[in-house]
Amino acid sequence: MTPRTTELKKHYDVVIIGAGGHGCATAYYLAKYHGVRNIAVLDKSYLGAGNTGRNTAVIRSNYLTEEGVRFYRESVRLFQDLSNEFGMNIMYENRGQLTLAHSDAAVRSFRWRAEVNQHLGVRSELVDVTTIRELVPHLRVEEDCRYPILAGLWHADGATARHDTVAWGYAKGACDRGVEIHQLTEVQGIEIANGGVSAVRTNRGRIHCGAIVQAVAGASSVVANMAGISLPIQSYPLQAMVTQPYKPLLDPHVSSPHLHVYVHQTSRGEFVIGGGSDPYPRYQTQATLEQKEALAAAALELFPFLAQAKVMRQWAGTTDMTPDYSPVMGLSPVKNYYLDAGWGTWGFKATPISGKMMAELVATQRVPDLIAPFDLARFQRFTQVNEAGATAASH
Repeated sequence: MTPRTTELKKHYDVVIIGAGGHGCATAYYLAKYHGVRNIAVLDKSYLGAGNTGRNTAVIRSNYLTEEGVRFYRESVRLFQDLSNEFGMNIMYENRGQLTLAHSDAAVRSFRWRAEVNQHLGVRSELVDVTTIRELVPHLRVEEDCRYPILAGLWHADGATARHDTVAWGYAKGACDRGVEIHQLTEVQGIEIANGGVSAVRTNRGRIHCGAIVQAVAGASSVVANMAGISLPIQSYPLQAMVTQPYKPLLDPHVSSPHLHVYVHQTSRGEFVIGGGSDPYPRYQTQATLEQKEALAAAALELFPFLAQAKVMRQWAGTTDMTPDYSPVMGLSPVKNYYLDAGWGTWGFKATPISGKMMAELVATQRVPDLIAPFDLARFQRFTQVNEAGATAASH
């Protein structure tokens, strides 16, 4: 779907570091809507090899802050038409998301989130146990279990899509408009002159550039350090696994922040099981028996019938966690160096709107209102956008 890799040119108007969903989306929107086509997208591995290919493909907008809800609401809207835009089926399924409350505190938080969501046009509502039984008949809803379910937050706009295809669609659309994608091209240094970026050093040579966009989830701090930028980010592995296929019986995505687990069934019948990040920071994406056992135990609290299911695959990505659980987007202290970082566990669902907003920023040199609250300087102003209470499985 993409042209064979060519030799690197000596100069590009824009260099995008990271050929995942965000990097390819930024290149696509720059080329399609702003006429910027002299672009090189660089990746040390291959297209979509990072967190784009290592997530569980959940799409939602039921966040807690008004800034977060507005941002992800627009991303969901873009996702809904991506198959038509690409001419490629991204397997978008509007299945809804049910988040479970096991305590009075969680119920109060869900009521708050539902009010914020509804105020901003996002379909979320607090539902009782009777409704939960109707939505998910196979869910264990009993009063004599360890953590009884008291209520739930039903998000009708919750969905899933094939994550690989989203990256492929953006990559193909960008390449069709003249963008170059260079795989196996590792950035080894960033050169600064007169307070702004001037060149990128790679394992395939040196490139002069007018601007750089960093979109390297999992390695944000490492790459930013090359430009002399310190980011308030710590990176943690995040693991997930899938079971053998079953006949279709679970439509919604079900999550429990209290149990640190979420479960949904794919169109192939596999149960996807994920949870919170590993408890210690590191960059390795190694699957562990400890996390497999923790995920299995938590999933069985909700769906006991999975006790006999065989685990088919287990994998991990690397999450870049900020202090307020919101991304870092926009300008940096270095002129013409733009940040798309700190996505934690919610980067895939932000792919379309992130690419569109970052492209607008690079092309116009003006920060779009939608991403202004997520700038790096908020940590100096003490105006954090705290989304710690809106994770699907608390970290």
